[in-house]
Amino acid sequence: MILRILAALPVGYAVATLWAIALSVILPMRPEQATTVGMLVAFAICAVAAMWSFAAKSGWKALWVLAVAGGVAAALTWIMTRGGGVA
Repeated sequence: MILRILAALPVGYAVATLWAIALSVILPMRPEQATTVGMLVAFAICAVAAMWSFAAKSGWKALWVLAVAGGVAAALTWIMTRGGGVA
């Protein structure tokens, strides 16, 4: 149960934040609009991450899936900012 709570609260928040940052960089609109959209989508991602944490078969699987989701968002952000995407 501790792993599920850990996955739901701090890890879910971190994943939502990483996706908000990634969306603010990826979306093809003005930066302030992309940031607003990313923040709004992050609320839904945080809720889904919390629900997933308690719906997964085990706490370890919940942590693993959320870590991969956060890693994908971080990689997309890194690629877009360092790889010649957004300056």
